[in-house]
Amino acid sequence: MRSEYCMLSRNGRKVWVRDEATILSDETGQPYMIQGVLLDITERKQFENEIARLDRLNLIGEMAAGIGHEIRNPMTTVRGFLQWLSNKKECTKYKEYYDLMIDELNRANSIISEYLSLAKNRTINLKNQNLNAILETMFPLIQADAMVSDKYVVLDLAGIPDLLLDEKEIRQLILNLIRNGLEAMPAGGAITIRTYQEGNKAILSIQDEGPGINPDVIEKLGTPFFSTKEQGAGLGLAVCYSIATRHEAAIDVQTSQNGTTFFVQFKTSR
Repeated sequence: MRSEYCMLSRNGRKVWVRDEATILSDETGQPYMIQGVLLDITERKQFENEIARLDRLNLIGEMAAGIGHEIRNPMTTVRGFLQWLSNKKECTKYKEYYDLMIDELNRANSIISEYLSLAKNRTINLKNQNLNAILETMFPLIQADAMVSDKYVVLDLAGIPDLLLDEKEIRQLILNLIRNGLEAMPAGGAITIRTYQEGNKAILSIQDEGPGINPDVIEKLGTPFFSTKEQGAGLGLAVCYSIATRHEAAIDVQTSQNGTTFFVQFKTSR
């Protein structure tokens, strides 16, 4: 007999186990004992979940590449005519409605842009660059984002080697993770951005002081169209995971009631 199930270890960590039971019989064929073995299959389960998540991302990416541009083209035409009509004298009294429609089209266009970022065959321009330099350049923008909602940003950068990066994609990954953290925190909270080296990996960590993520949804993070936010499109984290995959990097998450930390682990040599 064999079954698989999830249980909690003494330290509260989720562990997947496989229970293998064998019925032992005596020389007459009468069963007299059940011998059971518990095998820790957590690592295998995590690997299977990661493969399934990547398969979903690849499927969504293929769909994005196929239909994203076809949707965007007619939207561009509609937006152009709305702008033209809103500037006509006889339409001035409806300008508020035209502006609202244009804003909604802009929002839809930004979602399509994120959707297209999931494409597996997306071309990236990798160059040897320093992650710390990118963060320092972005820091004024990040600070401005935080100050709007009365929050703070702490930058703690250690020496790390140059990495093969597409700067545009890495900036998008950083902003998505930071903005998620800012939205998760009440006023007065702080986001801490760190870089450091661990073995043959350069680590970027982004830590917030929010209430943490429900353990039940941790495995769903990065799944396209899954969001814990009421107004979320469910693409921000999925885009981050896609960018990480294209950079041969991995994303790990640690969460508690005191906050959540996302770790992006880059290989320092390929």
